[in-house]
Amino acid sequence: MDKQVYITTIGLEVHLQISTKTKAFCGCANEFGREPNSSTCPVCLGLPGSLPVLNKKYLEHAIKVAVALDCKILGSMKFDRKNYFYPDLPKNYQISQYDMPLSTGGSVEITSTAGARRIGITRVHMEEDAGKLIHDQKRPLSFIDYNRTGTPLLEIVSEPDISSPEEAHLYLSTLKAILEYLEVSDCNMQEGSLRCDANISVRPSSQKALGVKVELKNMNTFKGVRQALEYEEKRQVKILSSGKKLSQETRLWNAEKKITELMRTKEQAHDYRYFPEPDLVPFKISPGLVQEIRDTLPEMPNDKRLRFIKEYKISEYDAAVLVSDKAMSEFFSACVKLYPKPKNIANWLMGDISGYLNANNMEFGQLKMSPEALAEMLGLIDKGTISGKIAKDVVVDMISTGRSASDIVKDKGLTQIADAPEIEGFIEEVIGENDKVVDDYLSGKDKAMGFLIGQLMRKTKGKANPQMANELLKKRLSKEKR
Repeated sequence: MDKQVYITTIGLEVHLQISTKTKAFCGCANEFGREPNSSTCPVCLGLPGSLPVLNKKYLEHAIKVAVALDCKILGSMKFDRKNYFYPDLPKNYQISQYDMPLSTGGSVEITSTAGARRIGITRVHMEEDAGKLIHDQKRPLSFIDYNRTGTPLLEIVSEPDISSPEEAHLYLSTLKAILEYLEVSDCNMQEGSLRCDANISVRPSSQKALGVKVELKNMNTFKGVRQALEYEEKRQVKILSSGKKLSQETRLWNAEKKITELMRTKEQAHDYRYFPEPDLVPFKISPGLVQEIRDTLPEMPNDKRLRFIKEYKISEYDAAVLVSDKAMSEFFSACVKLYPKPKNIANWLMGDISGYLNANNMEFGQLKMSPEALAEMLGLIDKGTISGKIAKDVVVDMISTGRSASDIVKDKGLTQIADAPEIEGFIEEVIGENDKVVDDYLSGKDKAMGFLIGQLMRKTKGKANPQMANELLKKRLSKEKR
């Protein structure tokens, strides 16, 4: 019997904190890291008699996001009360949007090795954030910080168009890049500025209707989203393959155990009992305001990707990686103006530099090295002052200290050896110490050359000019007779 093929369907809900000076409906500072409960007032705490007022900048940023995602801005919108009881929600309701949101429709174009395709956006709507529960790991106590209460949020809901955990990761990365280009949020997942919930269902390929939906929460990184979806996909396939039925439920991702765990079943799910927010009248959004905001949009990642391919003659893949991070794309553009070899720059940015940042959990924006410094280092390689191998060590020093390549090379004595007599002296030592390997080379074993070159570079501490070393060694061996 043929093995059953299953189809995975995924939808994502992204919650984005908007960067404004004050909160969504009051004048409290919208700032991460303040002393707990120091940024609160009667409005965000929901004290009797207090009235909310919509933050204009919040609305403008929300429209900017909706326009960038090609959503339809509805002419009228209203706010609603989303009712539920939880310790981090002092009002016992959250100001959100239900049947008249800011916008609907839209899409995000993702590009992979399979090509480009669009993931639909169901809606982008506005709502305020809840507070934050802080659990004491040593005592059975939880504390509440209400500073986050009332922080302006956007909820970006995708259509169930995503077909794999890898595609979900790509969608999130692409969406984050768009939001960073718009400069409406810092998109910092560690600080909670960008959070994501996922819905996933699996069904046999012979079944047309979608499978039973499972909601996943508590994913704090894009990598965590992908891992949680991968685990849940396998879990659901295993259940269906055994002939059992799935139940609709909400599950939490346990990052330590790398598993999802039951939070609640459908029977325990919230009934939010939405009703119109009586303290905020419906809002009219003029086409003029939307057009004004549309005219201020910066170059978007996809447009920049196409421009990079055309202008710098780099590959589709290189361009996609470079524009996926706003800071990296700006660094690349600045560096090309100083060192007109785009492919070389791209290789270093995507290779050693990104590798260092990833290994040290750093964002590209935290890079201490300037475009001028990288351009200078690449120039030193071209001049033969340093080798590519030495440059790999130099660039790490540049990233961690912010010093220039020339200063590092001078202080550490890393200048490349390009003096033929000096290299020839080392070659004689290598030949004298490796009789058998020399015999192997002379008998036609080409791999022996690689070993001899390695020994030569070791003796020169990697400072010998590779091309010169290779040529001089071959020339010397051609004179060797055994």
